[in-house]
Amino acid sequence: MPQLKVSKEALAELTERIQKVYLDDKIPWVVGYSGGKDSTATLELLWYAIRELPEEQRKHKTVHVISTDTLVESPVVAQWVNESLRLMRDAAKDQDMPIEVHRLTPEPKHSYWTNLIGRGYPAPRQGFRWCTNRLKIQPSNQFIMDVVKNYGEAIMVLGTRKAESATRSANMTHHEKHRMRQWLSPNASLPNSLVFTPIEDWSNDDVWMYLMQKPNPWDRSNKDLLTMYRGASADNECPLVVDTTTPSCGNSRFGCWVCTLVAADKSMEAMIHNDDEKRWMKPLLDLRNEIANAGPDGKINDFDRRDFRRMDKSVKFFKDAERANRPIHGPYTKKWREHWLRKLLQIERLLQEHGPKDDTQLQLITLGEIREIRRIWVEDKHEFDDAVPRIYLEVTGKEYPYLDDLPRRPFGPAEWDMLKEICGNDNNLLLELQTSMLDIEQQNRGLILRRGIVDELEKTIHGCYYSSVEDAVSFHQRLKQLKAEAEQLHLPFDEEEGMDSDDLPSD
Repeated sequence: MPQLKVSKEALAELTERIQKVYLDDKIPWVVGYSGGKDSTATLELLWYAIRELPEEQRKHKTVHVISTDTLVESPVVAQWVNESLRLMRDAAKDQDMPIEVHRLTPEPKHSYWTNLIGRGYPAPRQGFRWCTNRLKIQPSNQFIMDVVKNYGEAIMVLGTRKAESATRSANMTHHEKHRMRQWLSPNASLPNSLVFTPIEDWSNDDVWMYLMQKPNPWDRSNKDLLTMYRGASADNECPLVVDTTTPSCGNSRFGCWVCTLVAADKSMEAMIHNDDEKRWMKPLLDLRNEIANAGPDGKINDFDRRDFRRMDKSVKFFKDAERANRPIHGPYTKKWREHWLRKLLQIERLLQEHGPKDDTQLQLITLGEIREIRRIWVEDKHEFDDAVPRIYLEVTGKEYPYLDDLPRRPFGPAEWDMLKEICGNDNNLLLELQTSMLDIEQQNRGLILRRGIVDELEKTIHGCYYSSVEDAVSFHQRLKQLKAEAEQLHLPFDEEEGMDSDDLPSD
């Protein structure tokens, strides 16, 4: 059995280390708190260490506790974290602690639903992981950069541990070699900031043993945290002291409920299976699985839901022989984007009416996100049928509250339906061509300088060149044939280079 690092003597030594690092300078601390076991243990250690200091030293500098809410966190975890943050604020005030608590969220233009439903980005996958930076990294980095701007430097305090993975261990060991001061490593991603990891050498068992033997200083039960982890384990077990072959509840995965980077959301499945009071989350799991539409191999299968053109309307083909005649699909089509919005609002209403009694205002998508989705559809995608207010009214039974957000336009749903009938109800590309050209002209109407409008119209025409995906494939095959014939005759042949990536361009 490995030696635990949470003995009375070891904790006393770690407390002295924390106090020393805290008092060594005036650089503000920024503590990352996710609500999980590691960040909870780290924050508790800091809280107790600072509280034990003499009153004149306790307020040596400010400790900022930041928690990034992606807005698509597991509802159970989100509720836990939000309540914890409220208790922290009250406890810091009551205990006269130099702690300020901040809940960070992505801007509406960077949120998950704005990108998936608004822009049509396909669900994140290993080859196209567009979510992490926008939802988690940008909000926290912006906060840290603001601290650096105001104070010149910042020290990030994180609950990362070497035992989490071999990759994490190697990364932390590498940065240790470049430490400028004892216990403080350089931050590879943010200038003028250092990283302090108090529990870097702890195991899962150390973390749980500490949490079980020390009461939470902001009056949040660590036993309830243990119960939450246990409920997210498939076997409903959570041993504390185990041998190296026994799985720990530390392996339970809490994350975004919409996450498609894993083949299946084991933690949500376990919660629903283990606890009758969590079965209200079943519609969320069903929606997550519908978005992923995973095949037998666990990979996302959504090509039939996406445009065969890229985000910029260009058509590119894979270069490898296996997929040589398959276009690299782009964003979700209008039909599927509207479907996801309608389905999401329906589930939100269902959960508000029949979900957990203590969270009747449960929100899956914010009005700020809905407003940005509407703007993207109408202004960027030229969809002047303005579907958002209609869908909102159909699902909620309420008038959309921000009808005057966008400038009044001469074209609307009636004109859209008329053009759809003229173009043929199934001819989406012809409809897109007509509506886009009309809207582009209308957006530029009245401008003294109309520079670029011809290029935009030309780009729109090129983007609607093919009548269908079959037409695009046929043209591509003919182009390859002509190129082969030209090569045989040693003639020059100008063909735009394709791409072999399934990634969309960043916005």
